[in-house]
Amino acid sequence: MTKHHDATAPEASRPAQRIALTIAGSDSGGGAGIQADLRTFHQFGVFGTCAITAITAQNTTGVTAIHPVPIQHVRAQIDAVAKDLAPSAVKTGMLATAELAIAAAAELRTHALQPYVMDPVMVATSGDRLLEPRAEQAFRDSLLPLSTLITPNLEEAEILTGFDVRSHDQMARAARTLVEAGAGAALVKGGHLEGDPIDLLWDGKQERIWRHRRIETVHTHGTGCTLSAAITASLALGLPLPQAVDRGIRFIARAIETAPGIGSGRGPVNHAAEID
Repeated sequence: MTKHHDATAPEASRPAQRIALTIAGSDSGGGAGIQADLRTFHQFGVFGTCAITAITAQNTTGVTAIHPVPIQHVRAQIDAVAKDLAPSAVKTGMLATAELAIAAAAELRTHALQPYVMDPVMVATSGDRLLEPRAEQAFRDSLLPLSTLITPNLEEAEILTGFDVRSHDQMARAARTLVEAGAGAALVKGGHLEGDPIDLLWDGKQERIWRHRRIETVHTHGTGCTLSAAITASLALGLPLPQAVDRGIRFIARAIETAPGIGSGRGPVNHAAEID
């Protein structure tokens, strides 16, 4: 007997769709920011929503213009999503200004948006600055204490902690410093270390390390956004933090390995890479 799908099945019998929210900038080149986040959410089977904080003109060779979105419009976007499409997890990326960082923090508190992954986007892969220097203190004071996880690279960890982060020991110190400052956990990414990279997670109780074979490629645009989005999606699906981080790290490795190789500069990673 052939069984037919009932398109009118009651909603209660359908599996609940998990939702994630990204609060970040738009990348006209499609490799990072909102575009990378939404593609990654989709790949993980999570419905993606967004609040755009800035419009950038960029491609694989660099950023040529940044236009922050007015604060009231950013807050209105978050309000609209939170009131109707309650996210199971949220992340922030490019926030551009101190005022936007403070506004994002206020929205996270108002709507009790948790778990929250803080990707402290400060510098693009191309080296272009994406955060005004005076916003760094707003990151520390307003956003860091709300975070379930913060995911800085070495340069971002140095800015946030105020000391050099160029070795395993310094990464461990930075992760502990960030947790002591209020983060729930810190994943310090060592992609810019000499030799083969490592990633280090400290959750206040246990240190975990991921060691990698360096992939020789220039196609790494959007790696930080994609990794934090993968972790956010995994948290939205209910995975515990260590497993969510592990899943995200394995995904970004495959995304780099299978990058499409487009553009004349630092091309994007593959947001449709396989997931374990």
